[in-house]
Amino acid sequence: MDTEVRIGVVGATGAVGTVTLALLAERGYEHVRAFASARSAGSKLPFGGDGLVVEEATHEALGAGDVDLFLFSVGTTASRALVPVAARAGAICVDKSSTYRLVDGYPLVVPEVNGARAVEALDGDRIVANPNCCTIPLTCVLKPLHDEAGLARVHVSTYQSVSGAGAQRMTTLGYEPPGEHDLTMDWTWEGDESDEEAKLRAETRKILELPQLPISATCVRVPVMIGHSEAVWVELESALAAEDAAELLRGAPGLRVLDLPEVPTPRSAAGSDDVLVGRIRRDQATENGLALYLSCDNLRKGAALNAIQIAELLLAGVSVRV
Repeated sequence: MDTEVRIGVVGATGAVGTVTLALLAERGYEHVRAFASARSAGSKLPFGGDGLVVEEATHEALGAGDVDLFLFSVGTTASRALVPVAARAGAICVDKSSTYRLVDGYPLVVPEVNGARAVEALDGDRIVANPNCCTIPLTCVLKPLHDEAGLARVHVSTYQSVSGAGAQRMTTLGYEPPGEHDLTMDWTWEGDESDEEAKLRAETRKILELPQLPISATCVRVPVMIGHSEAVWVELESALAAEDAAELLRGAPGLRVLDLPEVPTPRSAAGSDDVLVGRIRRDQATENGLALYLSCDNLRKGAALNAIQIAELLLAGVSVRV
């Protein structure tokens, strides 16, 4: 790990950006700069034992060529405007927005699942997409099951915390009058499903390289501050006992399997780098079916940590080529 690399965090004042800064400090990175909108410029953010003065994320600042790697945690409009500027200036860019996730030629990466794809960006536009905060833990679980027994179809219901809607929504939880906290309207509709549900299906297919995988999703927002949970039903191509599936997942990277009476919860997942998996059992409704439940810190592994892991794969790829 090259702690001398110059890193810029764009969207540093947001929910994911602040976690990104904390993780970079934990991992020993020292040459870090914080960027955000004009209204946050000049404010100070904690970083390690000191602090960082926030700089405005302008074309000039990001295109100056004095940053080796950028971690973007901004919306799609800002991403489209700023990421290409930074990449053209020679920086490696890891983008958390949905801008590049499903665009051909841009790797969409979960390091434990398809980490080798990240290095492909070094021969292209130097841009890698960080997946949706529910896609990341889901693919971490599905990959070892597919490798062992083949995925026939997947059904998933997600229970997503308000932090997934950003720092502003976090401040409202617990302060709005009863009945006025509308948890279901964070997403837009694409026919009879939300864009979140469509993204979860499309991103999972791309990461697993299973473009025809039948996958159905229902996504809802729940009154929880941090931590997304998912109920998952998997039909496999060949039989796999629940006990064997549990052992398989126990040995997979990035996962921590819990045995009853322990079950995954948002509270137990908060602050953890692992995806917590439990309640692994036979699905009584289908042949070769398994049911399970998972929880993940959506700001950490579901966003900031995954992006940093991608960055470290890219930096390792650069050092190998030098």
